[in-house]
Amino acid sequence: MADTLSTDDIRLTSAAATRVAAIADKQGKPAILRLSVEGGGCSGFQYKFGLADAVEDDDTIAETDGVRLAVDSVSMDLVRGSAVDFVESLGGAAFRVENPNAAAGCGCGSSFAI
Repeated sequence: MADTLSTDDIRLTSAAATRVAAIADKQGKPAILRLSVEGGGCSGFQYKFGLADAVEDDDTIAETDGVRLAVDSVSMDLVRGSAVDFVESLGGAAFRVENPNAAAGCGCGSSFAI
């Protein structure tokens, strides 16, 4: 069974939950946002987002307003303590990770260094 969430692990903001729910509803999928971290990007690591059909056994789950955020155990080590938000600005709209573990990031907001 997936890990239960302690409040210090990771959280999904209301704005992000609202956006995930809208996208999931349009696509007829469960309201589960998967966050993973991969090597690459401008700064060494990059965030990857996608809708998931289900949670995996090693996922840590955060839930806000009925929407779940799933993070695998390897990625969780790099994003522990983060908040996933959805922001809209003149430059566009995107999911953002406010990661206290990141020593550096880049202007695109989707990659970081530890």
